[in-house]
Amino acid sequence: MRVQNKSKKELVRDPRTKGFSLIELLVVVAVILIIAAIAIPNFINSRMRANETSALQSLRNICTAQMVYTTTWGVGFAGTLPKLSGNGVVVDQNNAGLIDTALAGGLKSGYIITLTPGTADSQGNLLTFSLTADPQVPGSSGVRHFYSDQTSVIRFNPAVPAGPTDLPIN
Repeated sequence: MRVQNKSKKELVRDPRTKGFSLIELLVVVAVILIIAAIAIPNFINSRMRANETSALQSLRNICTAQMVYTTTWGVGFAGTLPKLSGNGVVVDQNNAGLIDTALAGGLKSGYIITLTPGTADSQGNLLTFSLTADPQVPGSSGVRHFYSDQTSVIRFNPAVPAGPTDLPIN
């Protein structure tokens, strides 16, 4: 039996051979992982900012709906979000049809929206209300907490639920 000695020329890759080497594939995977490491945190931050913007718009919509409600029905402000919503068939003070049902559910775009009735007059008509929007998962669905009331000024707090003494949104 004859032992074959391979020359250096035989060890060099034949140019007609197709495919990628393991090193080439590892370099491509490493580049993709680096791009993902840069892009994913930016995507998460963008999503949180979008959720916060949606929460702000929801508070604006509810405050406007409250003003329309009290002007239209003359019974003060609505005490619950479902009263501002409605079934679309019969419009009355219990089904005003001023906000959509998703917003009336109290959860929208990762924020929990809560309407709290305030003081009432002698006839039971609400004179004040408070409205809060808090992230469902703080640090993930949003960072800032929001507050508004019958003045329609929206206030925020970056750490804890916002209240009437926090800074207003500019």
